[in-house]
Amino acid sequence: MTSTYQLPDLPYDYSALKPAVSAQLLELHHAKHHAAYVKGANEALDQLASAREADEYSEIGRLAKLLAFNVSGHVLHSLFWTCMSPNGGEPPTGGLQQAIESDFGSFDRLKKQMNASIAQLQGSGWAALAWEPVARRLIIEQVYDHQSNVGQGTDLVLVIDGWEHAYYLDYLNDKAAWTEAFWSVADWKSAATRFESLAK
Repeated sequence: MTSTYQLPDLPYDYSALKPAVSAQLLELHHAKHHAAYVKGANEALDQLASAREADEYSEIGRLAKLLAFNVSGHVLHSLFWTCMSPNGGEPPTGGLQQAIESDFGSFDRLKKQMNASIAQLQGSGWAALAWEPVARRLIIEQVYDHQSNVGQGTDLVLVIDGWEHAYYLDYLNDKAAWTEAFWSVADWKSAATRFESLAK
């Protein structure tokens, strides 16, 4: 199997986000769930390579979806780990704060829309604060499974994982409690760095 994709190390210890995220949940989420997307993406690439070598393309549709699902899972999780920090929880400042106030009215309204986006997902998915380059503004996306339901071309600034594996061990079926806990570790400094590179 190729090793095109690699599981990234976390920028903190498994116990660093307590009490918002337990060490057991974080280790399971990173070392098992995220690792499975990395493995799935590499396997999909191998299967596509085998199909090309065999000149057999009858499974291309299935393999393309398999690759997209696993690569998206890998990319979203790799970003997600940087959206949290043991020193997080402080609201955004500077240019990102100004953009949030301009595009959502206030930071509190942004949080409420993100929370609602997670709560109203049908099944598994994510809420994502994203930069939309055509209108040059921030928007909030719902991502079903790992596929966004808005137009192409946005760049992600901050994401919240709403899959059950992200919270069930700590919060059971109380997804709202998980999203509230997320804000206590949200790393807006990291988000601001991404935003500034996009909005310049």
